[in-house]
Amino acid sequence: MSRPTLRVGRADARPHEAAASAPARRQRARGAKPGAVLGVVVLGAAMAFIDATIVNISVPSIAAQFPTSPLSSISWVLNAYNIVFAAFLIGGGQLADAFGRRRVFSLALLVFTSASALCALAPTLAVLVLARVLQAGGAALLIPSSLAIVLDVYPPERRVRAITLWAAAAAAAAGIGPPLGGLLITASGWRLVFLVNVPIGIVTLLAARAIVPESRRPGRRRLPDLLSEAALSLSVATLVLAIVKGEEWGWMSARTLATLLASCVLGAIFLTRCRRNPGRTIDPALLRVRSFGIANGATVVLAIGFYGYTLCNVLFLTGVWQYSILQAGLALMPGPVVAMAVAVVASRPIERFGHRAVIVPGALIWASGALFLLLTAGEQPDFLGTLLPVIILSGIGAGLTFPAVSGAAVMSVPGERFALASALNAVARQVGAALGVAVLVAILGSSAEGPGALAAFRQGWTFSASCMVLGGLACLALVLRAPAMGRARSVAQTAIRAAEPRAPERA
Repeated sequence: MSRPTLRVGRADARPHEAAASAPARRQRARGAKPGAVLGVVVLGAAMAFIDATIVNISVPSIAAQFPTSPLSSISWVLNAYNIVFAAFLIGGGQLADAFGRRRVFSLALLVFTSASALCALAPTLAVLVLARVLQAGGAALLIPSSLAIVLDVYPPERRVRAITLWAAAAAAAAGIGPPLGGLLITASGWRLVFLVNVPIGIVTLLAARAIVPESRRPGRRRLPDLLSEAALSLSVATLVLAIVKGEEWGWMSARTLATLLASCVLGAIFLTRCRRNPGRTIDPALLRVRSFGIANGATVVLAIGFYGYTLCNVLFLTGVWQYSILQAGLALMPGPVVAMAVAVVASRPIERFGHRAVIVPGALIWASGALFLLLTAGEQPDFLGTLLPVIILSGIGAGLTFPAVSGAAVMSVPGERFALASALNAVARQVGAALGVAVLVAILGSSAEGPGALAAFRQGWTFSASCMVLGGLACLALVLRAPAMGRARSVAQTAIRAAEPRAPERA
């Protein structure tokens, strides 16, 4: 009778391998300062999240650089990044778990930094789009490996705070993209938006090699099932492509429907191979973990509201209030600052009362900011009386909500699945971002300028507020307290082990 097939992180991995690897990992991590490691990996991840939003405000400047290219072609500078970023996050998490978190993190920094330099030097639009694809590939490796590194160096009792800080930095980075882009473009032009990543990336790479300890999932290394990996990546890519291009193609056009159908077929192929292939990419049992599914579903809905709301505010400030790009960026700056400060404080009530006790009120506070803007904003600029209170409310809500919902998703699964869980949550956020922008553009249509602009923006704020309320209410189904989350992880680990197939025995 043969032994069961052994795989990376399997529950039935050799006991002596797990026993030998765990003390070794703890010994390597013991010499590292968790705070310093957190600072290094957050800096790397922040670059990836900033570049997911900073180009929104850079599009007019890029269009001026390439005047013969239509807007539909210019938009691929943004679309290419979002599609590739979302599609390859899962593979990035798996590679980090299997081949070493620091190794993959360092490789990601190298790719991202080199691609940023190529973006800054791009002589043509085609080269710029290609560089953005490479940049997104580096970002897709950065995000899951960075969070997995943090979780490996922090002891279990401090992981909630560590996850909250990491997620807060990610949310602040995404929010700071537009104002930072406005400053850089005003100072020099759109190329500086990409060039600034080069020195930051080099410093982060050197710091990672000096400070960050190496770690990976215990057990024997095994390459992923390449067919299922390709099917998953293409499924996500075609889904995001349909969301991004749906407004241009027409939501009921043959191209949009064919792209959505292709996404469904590829997703079905992936799930089938996950069930049948021992070298699968994702355990189906992981997707059936209740808290994990709820948190990721809420992430999609909240991201739809957040990214739609952010774009709506930028367009309102520049279109109705006639703010310059720099003025609009500076006006929005208090939001991410408040979000970061609130997220740091929010880690304590999460540890004491659980994630939903923070997510639900945070989402409602966030929605109240959008509703306040809906009721008070007029055609005449009013920063102090209207916009500043809204930005503060939105910052408080975002600082409470996004870090907590990301933490709930990651902490609801067994420890050896942390990198993969963070990748899935980031995919949920990016898909929500693409959908939020697409729906907002459909709501505004051609009414973003002219006499009916204010009414159109009010519809956009109503849509965003509705998503925030819906996402928050969905999290009422999450567990209440941190000890219950620990029990949920134990149940999830048991379910995952029970669902893993065993190799057939030979006579």
